Amino acid sequence: MADRAPWSEDRARSILSEFQDMRGALLPMLHGLQEEFGCIDDPAIPLLADALNLSQAEVHGVVSFYEDFRTTRPGHHVLKVCRAEACQSMGAEALLAHAKAHLSVDRGETSADGVFTLETVFCLGNCALSPAVLIDEDLYGRVSPDRLDSLLADYREGAVA
Repeated sequence: MADRAPWSEDRARSILSEFQDMRGALLPMLHGLQEEFGCIDDPAIPLLADALNLSQAEVHGVVSFYEDFRTTRPGHHVLKVCRAEACQSMGAEALLAHAKAHLSVDRGETSADGVFTLETVFCLGNCALSPAVLIDEDLYGRVSPDRLDSLLADYREGAVA
């Protein structure tokens, strides 16, 4: 995963302007900001509210409602563990518990070294190979706790680009 740019009001305004005339622009604007900066920084809320003639509370409500939006920067790599039914039936909850213990984090938190952020998702579409995880943009199936440890070590060491 590429490191994200530091907050820049000028760059944020440029991103917002790309979607300004779009109907229902708030979600695309939020996605654009998060793609650029890695999260929705606090100073973005009044910019969004002003751009769309919304209250800051309305914008904050959308940011806090959708789990995909972060208000803190993620780690260098994002680990997503699937929690859909097929993965649950094949041990996803135990895998999630293992990931939490291995990284010393809870869901939505970043490891102390800043390398991994742990998230859960409802479905990765890899049901036949459950339990599944996504690390950055790389999908893995039939992930056991031992395999997860190996994958995390590879990402930590930079063996996976």
